[in-house]
Amino acid sequence: MDKENAIEVKNITKDFKVYYDKGSELKEKMLFWKRNKYEKRHVLKGISFTVKKGEAIGLVGKNGCGKSTTLKMLTKIIYPDTGSIEMHGRVSSLIELGAGFHPDMSGRENIYTNASIFGLTKKEIDARLDDIIAFSELEDYIDNPVRTYSSGMYMRLAFAVAINVDADILLIDEILAVGDANYQAKCFNKLREIKAEGTTIVIVSHSLGQIEQICDRSIWIKNGLIEAEGTPKDVHLKYLDYMNQERMEQAEKEQIRQAKLEREQMEKKREEERIKKERAKVNSRYGSEDAKFTDIHMLNEKGEESRIFRTGEKMVLDLSYHVENKVTDAVFGFGIFRNDALWCYGTNTRIDRIANFDIEKDGRYKVVLDDINLIPGNYWVDITIEYGEGVPVDYYKQALKFEVVSNLTDVGVTRIPHRWELDVATEDNTTKDNE
Repeated sequence: MDKENAIEVKNITKDFKVYYDKGSELKEKMLFWKRNKYEKRHVLKGISFTVKKGEAIGLVGKNGCGKSTTLKMLTKIIYPDTGSIEMHGRVSSLIELGAGFHPDMSGRENIYTNASIFGLTKKEIDARLDDIIAFSELEDYIDNPVRTYSSGMYMRLAFAVAINVDADILLIDEILAVGDANYQAKCFNKLREIKAEGTTIVIVSHSLGQIEQICDRSIWIKNGLIEAEGTPKDVHLKYLDYMNQERMEQAEKEQIRQAKLEREQMEKKREEERIKKERAKVNSRYGSEDAKFTDIHMLNEKGEESRIFRTGEKMVLDLSYHVENKVTDAVFGFGIFRNDALWCYGTNTRIDRIANFDIEKDGRYKVVLDDINLIPGNYWVDITIEYGEGVPVDYYKQALKFEVVSNLTDVGVTRIPHRWELDVATEDNTTKDNE
């Protein structure tokens, strides 16, 4: 093992057997002994990485990719099927909330039990006891049974013990997701402190922001293999691109499935009428019905039907209507709402100063939105036909629903084009644009 490394992982693999219907009692096992079918799942397919002494790394990836399995093998809770793991120094871990705690023992007694698991003697624990209790901020509850603790109190006690055992290597699995904002900030500051003292840290988290605050390097695990490795911001950008692409592919599959279902339903006129009535009821569709929307479509920049868009992407509303009676001085309108009913934007042909017009026969029109500069989230569109004086002809609420995705994490309702002009000394003192 290289002297500069704290952890060396070499080509480890791990499989699990998942039984479909296996008896749990002795009677069931004896009577139904043939119920032993199982599926073999390959969780890790051969990953290798090293962590230098004093380095902090983050493991990222979607659920089931093998992150937590890797961390459990580093703690020796489970072992790899093939490959090797070498670690140098005392290891402390926060793998699972409350692991190593006895619910009927007090917080003080559990400190002694938990710290002894990490290899501390009673004398060493005595010397650190006050620091552990003070950091946990549980002075008033330390002699109560931990079964009376909230999940946040569990986390405080577990974290306080783990960081006070003078470990050379600290392993953390999603534990920082628990606790209030002030205590999380306190934990981050402590992690930075012990990192500066030379402790090696490995974190598994879905919070990419946490990893970017603490870690020098990120490792993206995908389908049991290392997909990318490097600085957190570079790796996370690739990971977010992949997750957004996967989400769009899933949405596309769902659209195809829905389209097939709709075609089957439209073959039966009675079913079609029932769906229209239910849709009108659910969406609070109302008006004089002198004219009525018939076919409504939401298209992307390729002219394809879509319900998922990237921030800044083009959207086209393609709307057809049927006229029963002439509508004089007609007005077409639309409104965009967030899924919490916040009105994001709305306009109509009168507001946009389109010349007055009447509609006497069936027709079709489009609304072209060149830039949907909405923050990621779920939205719906209301569409309307009205008389000039504002009397509704066909007010169709929640006519179309869609989702907006983006790699950026800005907040609010809409993305406003802007740029940063930083007067700072850099190698290339250029203007940073975000337009």
